[in-house]
Amino acid sequence: MGRWRHWPHKFTVVKKMTDFRRPLGDYVQLLLRHDLLADKGPVHAGLTTPVALVSCDSQVVIPHTLFICKGAKFKEDYLRQAMDKGAFVYVSETPYPNVPLPCLRVTDIRQAMGLLADLAYGHPSGKLTITGITGTKGKTTTAYYIKSIVDTWLAAQGHRESALLSTIVTDDGLERKPAKLTTPEPLDLQRHLSNAVTAGADYLTMEVSSQALKYGRVIGVDLSCAVFLNIGEDHISPVEHPDLEDYLQSKLLIFRQAKTACISMDCDHAPEVAQAAARCEQVITFSQKDPAATVYGTNVRKEGNKIAFHVRTSRYEGEMAISTPGLFNVENALAAVAVAEVYGIPQEMVREGLEKAFVPGRMEHYASADNQISVIVDYSHNGMSLKNALRSVRAEYPDRQLTVLFGCTGGKGIDRREGMGNAAGEWAHRIILTEDDPGPEEVEDICADIGVFLKRWNKDYTVIPDRERAVETAILEAQRPAVVLLAGKGCETAQKRKNGPEPCIPDGILARQALDKYDRDHAE
Repeated sequence: MGRWRHWPHKFTVVKKMTDFRRPLGDYVQLLLRHDLLADKGPVHAGLTTPVALVSCDSQVVIPHTLFICKGAKFKEDYLRQAMDKGAFVYVSETPYPNVPLPCLRVTDIRQAMGLLADLAYGHPSGKLTITGITGTKGKTTTAYYIKSIVDTWLAAQGHRESALLSTIVTDDGLERKPAKLTTPEPLDLQRHLSNAVTAGADYLTMEVSSQALKYGRVIGVDLSCAVFLNIGEDHISPVEHPDLEDYLQSKLLIFRQAKTACISMDCDHAPEVAQAAARCEQVITFSQKDPAATVYGTNVRKEGNKIAFHVRTSRYEGEMAISTPGLFNVENALAAVAVAEVYGIPQEMVREGLEKAFVPGRMEHYASADNQISVIVDYSHNGMSLKNALRSVRAEYPDRQLTVLFGCTGGKGIDRREGMGNAAGEWAHRIILTEDDPGPEEVEDICADIGVFLKRWNKDYTVIPDRERAVETAILEAQRPAVVLLAGKGCETAQKRKNGPEPCIPDGILARQALDKYDRDHAE
């Protein structure tokens, strides 16, 4: 990795936006062009006044700030704090007559914020080659595969590495830190894109969540390539998507802002995906089932610690391999190969980039010294991803007892308890339930809900609420030869409990600690 400048958050925001100072009138005209202004009369604010900053955080305000009032929990006091610090006009769906500032009342605050953020930072996506990835599962792995391929190609040309906005990390060339959201909110997102331009990172790969698409976080972002991996029964809840149709239609919005589409011909609802992708200038398809695909993968097999496969594209044909465990990761690899087709990356660069790609928290492999215990750490946190992981592990380790350890989040995604319970019931020999961001709920109650579905498979299970102790038990008490899948947390370092996030040890470190103890106890 290169050298990173760790600038204070507030300084970064203020400094970057002042590079693109525009008068307030430009922002008003933008809202008018998109028919977002609720009040059609004259704007009682200084239209020639330069906007020094656009902000939705009352703690980050300077003189001549255009302040955005957003969020269901927004309070009038936040606007007053912004005014006291120098905000001179605000944008809101609801006016606050007791606050003596001009109001730009809009009909859709989310759409307005996306457009205003893009303008404030000078439309940075227009200066970048951006790959956006959406899908129920595999977004992060695919993002790391693409970045590894692109970086291999760029390095061969003497260029700096590309930028990455993923579920795991935000790495824009100037800021590198753990990610808070899969896709950042508009003002943060545009700042990161602007940072990438400043850092000289011509290419950027980003995950695009269904929530980001549905609520306009990526408005104004030009995508050189949009990747659609798959769609499954996840994120269906009163606080996310009311049904699968809303979830699918939200994901399909990605093609509205993309020049090229890379789509899986093997995913559910493939005809609808293809129809939506047809609006793009170019469509690249990938498949393991249909030889007519632009990128066609066959002969998937395990070779040592790697997964090998044959690939045929419109430019070349040959063998590829990934070092990440999981036969299902070939789908993600084919998506990355498809993106490489869009950018014209040579075959040898694609092969090298794929083989050396490492994805933190995704199918990480650890083993005991005597090779009697293999541990796989994976972020699988819904039924679809857990089923794929377990099925793949069974195929790769057919002669071993398969233990799975997992839990489910509290307060949302209730359907995951059924999906993950059914996946474990169908594929695992031994099941341990534990905590995984229980939030407002008791771990034992969540585990009891999962247990209802495990009983349908006549499977016994053990509940160990403390995840550290659960991991140690899963590994040390496994019937050897064993393979243990630690699912859900990946490389995360915080556990979301009732009082908020609390530090926790990542599963990979817990696995290594348990295996070290096993190695000491079984040393000759």
